[in-house]
Amino acid sequence: MSIRKIISYTAVILWMILIFNLSSQVAEQSNQLSTGITEIIVKIVERIVPQVDVDIYKLNNMIRKSIHFFVYLILGLLIINALRGSVVYGHRSIVLSLLICVLYAISDEVHQLFVPSRGGQVEDVLIDSAGVIVGIGVYLLTSNVGKLRRIVQERRAGQKRI
Repeated sequence: MSIRKIISYTAVILWMILIFNLSSQVAEQSNQLSTGITEIIVKIVERIVPQVDVDIYKLNNMIRKSIHFFVYLILGLLIINALRGSVVYGHRSIVLSLLICVLYAISDEVHQLFVPSRGGQVEDVLIDSAGVIVGIGVYLLTSNVGKLRRIVQERRAGQKRI
C-alpha cells in the first residue's frame, strides 16, 4: 500500500473519530462549544455593525447546523479522495462516497440517541448529506480543473514544437 493511500485513509478515519467524539458530548457540553463560537461571531459583528441586534439563540442554531454541513463536506472530500487514490473512479467513486457518508451520518444520529440529553434528527442527516454532496462536487470540480490545465499546457507545448 502506498504512503498516499495510508495518509488518505488515515485522514478519513481520524475525521470520523472527530465526528464520533463531537457526537458523544452531552447536550450541555456540545452547546457550550457552539455557544462559544457564536459569542465570538456576535462580538465581531457588534464591532463592525454596532446597531445590529443579534438573536443569539437563532444564530447559535444556525451555526450548529452549518457545522454539520461543513464537517460532512470535509468527510465527503476525504472519502472520495481516498477512493480515487485506491483506483475507484467514475460514478462508482461518487456513489460509494455518498453511500459511506450518508450511512455514517445516519449512524451518527443513531449514536446520539444513546448520548444523555441528545437526540437523533433526520434534519441533521439531510444537512450532513447536503454537505457531502457539495464536498464531492468540490473535489470533482477541482480535480477536473487540474486535468484541464494539464491538457491545455500539453496542447500549448505541442503547438510550440510545430
